[in-house]
Amino acid sequence: MNSKLIFTATSLAVLSIILAFNTTHLFTPPSIPGSHDQLHAAEIIHLTGAVGPESLTFDPNGEGPYTGVADGRILKWQGDGWVDFAVTSSQRKECVSPFAPKMEHICGRPLGLRFDQKTGDLYIADAYFGLQVVGPNGGLATQLVTEVEDQPLRFTNDLDIDEHEDVIYFTDTSSSFHRRQFTTSLLSGDKTGKLMRYEKSSKEVTILLRGLAFANGVALSKDLSFVLVAETATCRIIRLWLHGPNAGKIDIFAVLPGFPDNVRRNSKGEFWVALHAKRSFLAKWAISNSWVGKTLLKLPLSFKPLHYLLVGGQAHATAIKLSEEGEVLKVLEDCEGKNLRFISEVEEKNGKLWIGSVMMPFIGIYNLQ
Repeated sequence: MNSKLIFTATSLAVLSIILAFNTTHLFTPPSIPGSHDQLHAAEIIHLTGAVGPESLTFDPNGEGPYTGVADGRILKWQGDGWVDFAVTSSQRKECVSPFAPKMEHICGRPLGLRFDQKTGDLYIADAYFGLQVVGPNGGLATQLVTEVEDQPLRFTNDLDIDEHEDVIYFTDTSSSFHRRQFTTSLLSGDKTGKLMRYEKSSKEVTILLRGLAFANGVALSKDLSFVLVAETATCRIIRLWLHGPNAGKIDIFAVLPGFPDNVRRNSKGEFWVALHAKRSFLAKWAISNSWVGKTLLKLPLSFKPLHYLLVGGQAHATAIKLSEEGEVLKVLEDCEGKNLRFISEVEEKNGKLWIGSVMMPFIGIYNLQ
């Protein structure tokens, strides 16, 4: 028996032993004190022939939301249905499946979306085609940034816009892995994520933070004094001060009970964080010890069992509202996953939460009033 087979057999045996002991404890994340199990009351709006409305945004006229889906399109909600608004790739001939990860590098995968409220332009973080923009009338998006320091962007994820200085802050999750390899990035201990700044006038890109463990959501503070970036693998939000006496300093804004995706500021200056899933004991152990994650990746396991190891069998929606100081103000959940799970963004508008999911074929609307 060769060494590879011996290693696989040994690893499977170890994993079997682990799973034999108190499986519920291993896979079930702890409850969050003060949480409200209310998101199951959310209204569900399905996307016909589409999957994965990861980000949600409204145009300067308040119309929308607009959302990017897994086949590379950006859709617009018109109150009674969805219409095509834009695409991030011109190669659309073979982009006919709602969910085809192996086609993402051809069709595109729009993730973070933000409108410039002054110009009406929609800025897009496409996982494969970098930072893009499309005009108020939609159509084919234009590429703005596809590489930094002569290295291609492999997993462009989210962005926010400082309209006062006309700059865009955006993340590249990994320099080693593409979006469809996100479980590999998490389990391997990859720390090649970046937070960057793009100046519209000069078209220059500056790397502000390096070495991030799965750089994800981005949000500026209301007074533009700092920018937040979600570090998904470590379950925390990092703050970079941009202006004022702390300019240039970095600190931990919040530590969360699960894997943060996008971060969105509301009109009061508070922040909603969507958790892809809460973190179980097994997930924490696997990600905190890179040898464990790397061992799991060497096993003959497909995406589903690896994802299950990270999120557990009872994954459900968790949305957390943070103050401008990073204090937890409210936690909303759908504890049984009746309506919502694997949420990727929570956008607050006019007393409602519009909730996206990178994996589901629908969005949710939860009435706060």
